[in-house]
Amino acid sequence: MALPDAGTGAAPFLRIEGVSKSFGSFKAVNDVSLTVEKGEIFALLGGSGCGKTTLLRMLAGFEEPTAGRIFLDGRDMAGVQPWDRPVHMMFQSYALFPHMTVAKNIGYGLKHEKMTKAERDARVREMLDLVQLTQFAGRKPHQISGGQRQRVALARALARQPKLLLLDEPLAALDKKLREHTQFELMSIQQRTGVTFIVVTHDQEEAMTLADRIAVMDKGVVRQIGSPTEIYEFPNSRFVASFIGSITSFEAKVAGREGAHLVVDVPALGGRILARDVPGVVEGQAVTLAVRPEKLNLTKERPESPNAVEGMVKDLAYFGKDSLYRIALPSGALVQAHAVNARRGMEAARVADWDDKIWLSFDPGSAIVLAD
Repeated sequence: MALPDAGTGAAPFLRIEGVSKSFGSFKAVNDVSLTVEKGEIFALLGGSGCGKTTLLRMLAGFEEPTAGRIFLDGRDMAGVQPWDRPVHMMFQSYALFPHMTVAKNIGYGLKHEKMTKAERDARVREMLDLVQLTQFAGRKPHQISGGQRQRVALARALARQPKLLLLDEPLAALDKKLREHTQFELMSIQQRTGVTFIVVTHDQEEAMTLADRIAVMDKGVVRQIGSPTEIYEFPNSRFVASFIGSITSFEAKVAGREGAHLVVDVPALGGRILARDVPGVVEGQAVTLAVRPEKLNLTKERPESPNAVEGMVKDLAYFGKDSLYRIALPSGALVQAHAVNARRGMEAARVADWDDKIWLSFDPGSAIVLAD
C-alpha cells in the first residue's frame, strides 16, 4: 500500500487514488495515492525505473491506469483524451520545431484554440516577456542557448494556460551552473503564473530546490511524501535516508530511553549513543543509526558531548567551500564528515591532516534512528 499523503488539509487540486500500471507481469506503478494542492510545485523523485515517468504519463493521458483513479480539479480523468485535458507536458528533449522561430514555436499550440490572430499574437508576446526572450523572438532554436531553449519550451507549454504543467526531467540537458540558475527562473515563473507544476527528476538537489513537497519513489511505490526539510531531516526508512543526500549508517540496538532521548547500543561507535526518540521502537529492537556528514563536529580535543568517539583521518578532500574527511574508528568503521572552510588560507582550510587523531561528536537530535 502507498503511504498516506501528509497534504495540507485543503481540498486537493489533484487527487491520485490507488493508481497502478502494469505492462504484462511488470508493475511499473503500484497502488500510488497522493494529493497535490493548487499552485504547488510537487516533485516525483526517484532513480531510473522507479515509475515516476509512467505516473506522469498517466496524468497526461498518454497511459491509462490499470487500476485506480485520477481526479483533476474535481473531475475524473478516466477516459479523457490527452488533448481534452487541461494539462500540458514539457518533455526532456523540449521537442522544439527547428524550422520555426522562437515566437512561432511558442504560438504553435494556440492555432487550435478559439482565438483571433491578434489574441494569439498578444499571448505569444506575453509569454516571451514572461520568460525574458522578447529580443530572441525571431531566432531559430539552434541560434539560442540550451537554457533559452528550455525557456521557449516552458513558454509554449504555458501559452495554452493549462491548469497543470508536467515537466519530465526539465533541466537534465543543461550544465550544472545553468541548471542551478534555471531552477530559480522556473520557481519565479511558477509563482507569477500560479500554475501547478509536477516535476519528474532523478536529481535530489533539483527536487529539494524546486519543490514545495516531494514524493520519493522506489520500484513503483511512493516511499515518503513531505517537504524537502521533512524528507532530508526526518526520513522514514533506510531507503529514503540513503537516497537523499549523503549519510553514514550503523547497525544498532535499542537499549532504552533517557529523558527525551533514545539510548542505542552502536558497536561500531564503541558504545551507547543518545539519539532523537522514535515512537514505537522497544528495548532490544534492532535498528539503524544514521548521521549525515555535515552534522558531525570535528575537534582535536575531546568534546563535552554524550556522543563522541575518537578516530584517525584516513583521507581528506578539499572542495573550496568545505572539506570532506574519511575517518577510521577503532572498530574499523569509516565515517564521512564535512567541515565548512569558513576562513581563507591554506592552514585554515583543514581541521586535521592525514593520520591525525581527531574526535567526532554529534548532537542527539542529529542522530536518526530508523526501524524500517
